[in-house]
Amino acid sequence: MRRLRENDHLVGYVFSAPFIVGFLIFILYPIASSLYYSFTDYTMLGAPNWIGFDNYREMFMDDDKFAKSVSVTFVYVIASVPLRLAFALLVASILNRAVSGVGLYRSAYYLPSLIGGSVAVSIMWSQVFGSDGLVNSVLGLFGVHADKNYVGSPGTAIWTLIALSVWQFGSSMLIFLAGLKNIPPSYYEAASVDGANGFHRFFRITLPLLSPIILFNLIMQTISAFMTFTPAYILSQGDGRPVDEMLLYSLYLYRKAFEFSSMGFASAMAWVMLAVIGLLTLVIFQSSRYWVHYESKGEG
Repeated sequence: MRRLRENDHLVGYVFSAPFIVGFLIFILYPIASSLYYSFTDYTMLGAPNWIGFDNYREMFMDDDKFAKSVSVTFVYVIASVPLRLAFALLVASILNRAVSGVGLYRSAYYLPSLIGGSVAVSIMWSQVFGSDGLVNSVLGLFGVHADKNYVGSPGTAIWTLIALSVWQFGSSMLIFLAGLKNIPPSYYEAASVDGANGFHRFFRITLPLLSPIILFNLIMQTISAFMTFTPAYILSQGDGRPVDEMLLYSLYLYRKAFEFSSMGFASAMAWVMLAVIGLLTLVIFQSSRYWVHYESKGEG
């Protein structure tokens, strides 16, 4: 019996070994290496040279482009995440109806989330908002003759990137839709009997019961927005143009690492991003006690 138990432990170790080895090699080692490199001057062409906190000091005190990338990223996150969630909830509410062909509509609305981060879609987006693109053509139908390149113009470039993010609302929509399906119809029936209109039903029943789903989507979409890279790289032609208006943090990190061969500085930027995302996630979680309603606890 004792040998059988020892063999059971051995079998468990054998089956878990691929995950443990993969975690150590592909996750833990790169994390530890990037933390070490963040305190070094490392160009990948030679041995790392330990410089302490010089990368962080240069980042916050001497690098104007770093400050620009931070401001652009916060504008992008603050604008795109609420708009994306609001649009996703609106469409989910519309699709939460027993109408013919609703499954086809759900699939069509989800499709942009599957292909929205691709290079092809980013190129298509640059054409839509180009000087000869769809936007100017539609404006021409209403008598507004414009040949503006919205992607390459200061003041509008970042909003084309935000529009692309909002267009990819499908994943959040499906999660909202699942949450709406779990709200008992009897709640709405009772509210209607009491004279509540659609506005009151939405804000007194739907939003409170959907608030845990909103919290989940808010955290996931915020993290995703901070890591946006491909659309910014394609639309700005790799350098954040025009005048760094699309220089997202992840794009500047990429340029520092692979264009300027400053891997140590890029590693420091990655750790700063991790700290910021962690802090914002903590703030969102702490604030959730005031606006998230858990039915089992009966509190918001």
